[in-house]
Amino acid sequence: MPEIWAGLPVWAQEILLVLARVAPAVVLGFLVLRGFRIAPLLGGLLRRQAWISAVFCALIAVSVALTTGILSQERGIREGSARAADKFDLIVAAPGSEMTAMLAAVFLQPADMALLDGAIFDRIAARPEVDLAAPIAFGDSWQGAQVVGTTAPFVMHLSGDLAEGRMFETETEAIAGARVQLSLGAHFSPAHGEGHAAEDDAHGDFEYEIVGRMPLTGTPWDRALLVPVESVWSVHGLANGHDASSQDKLGPPFDPALFPGTPVILVRARSLAATYGLQAMFSQQDSMAFFPGAVLGRLHGLLGDIRKVMGVMSVLTQVLVTVGVLAGLMMLTRLIARRLALLRAIGAPRRFVFALVWSYAVVLVVAGTLLGLVIGIVAAKLISAAITAQTDILVQARPGWPEVRMAAAFVSLTSILALLPAFMTMRRNVARDLRG
Repeated sequence: MPEIWAGLPVWAQEILLVLARVAPAVVLGFLVLRGFRIAPLLGGLLRRQAWISAVFCALIAVSVALTTGILSQERGIREGSARAADKFDLIVAAPGSEMTAMLAAVFLQPADMALLDGAIFDRIAARPEVDLAAPIAFGDSWQGAQVVGTTAPFVMHLSGDLAEGRMFETETEAIAGARVQLSLGAHFSPAHGEGHAAEDDAHGDFEYEIVGRMPLTGTPWDRALLVPVESVWSVHGLANGHDASSQDKLGPPFDPALFPGTPVILVRARSLAATYGLQAMFSQQDSMAFFPGAVLGRLHGLLGDIRKVMGVMSVLTQVLVTVGVLAGLMMLTRLIARRLALLRAIGAPRRFVFALVWSYAVVLVVAGTLLGLVIGIVAAKLISAAITAQTDILVQARPGWPEVRMAAAFVSLTSILALLPAFMTMRRNVARDLRG
């Protein structure tokens, strides 16, 4: 049996899991409704109690939408952040907090970091197993967009082919991220600092020209301005990493004695084994090498704990809503007790009244659950768009099979609990209800 299950496509496994969740409600419906045609009376009951039915559906929809939104949003954030870190195999930084270095290098979050000197960069770049070693220097900005100094190979590694234009070839040229509001040929002057703390006139005498644009990556780098790392050093009055004979050269190799320093070095090795070897080799007293994916995994673990708490809260909300709906149904059966008693008086069996009340409750539950899934999908898309706009991390919260399984289980559980008001209706005294 496990071999047969493992051989099924994922979508088939998910459909079977959903059917297993909803099976109790289906079986219960067959047992309760067999032999009866209650559709006309059920339709009349829904029409007469339209407002009350709408309120019950809305309560159920809100609880289902809340759970759907939480589950899908957490998954979307996790996938979006993992996608942002995908291009960063190994990061080398000065000893300190791995989380701070990861947030600064991958998500371009402002941070005060010590610099790695030219000797460390030279040792990394000289390793035969290193395919790419790129300095990443930040600290300047333009209207909130970070100006990041790096090398042309890193730009190509990050984005692939440029969406338009060409790669920078001099210290005064720059590559714009996909979301930067600067066109090709535009000029800008970097400001010292980042965000609102930037000093607008710090580098007013130095201008970059936009010569290329990266394609959309769905990461914070879409709002970055990438420039030659040599220009970041030059604009701050430092050596540019090259001796007098190659002052106009861009990119490695750098002269260790003329390398001013960089807060982060991105390293990409030729194989996974080589990457692990480099991580061990450069985790020393003067440097810290780590995998951004591992740090992000710890952060996702924390989010997972929060998700569990929020999931418990969502389940409790659903339980409270279910109890409220069942209590409301009990009150509703008292309001329509005379009509139900009339059915009994003209010969309708008890089980018919039982089936009518139960099916009314199940219709409300199913309608509210479907409406909740729709609301949850719409809300998740709106929230994802807001998160993407604020963080520049492409978050795509698409409710999937976990939410469908949750909804199916909710329908089955509530259908079973709905037997209680139906049973209490069947036990009511017909003569007393007729007199009432």
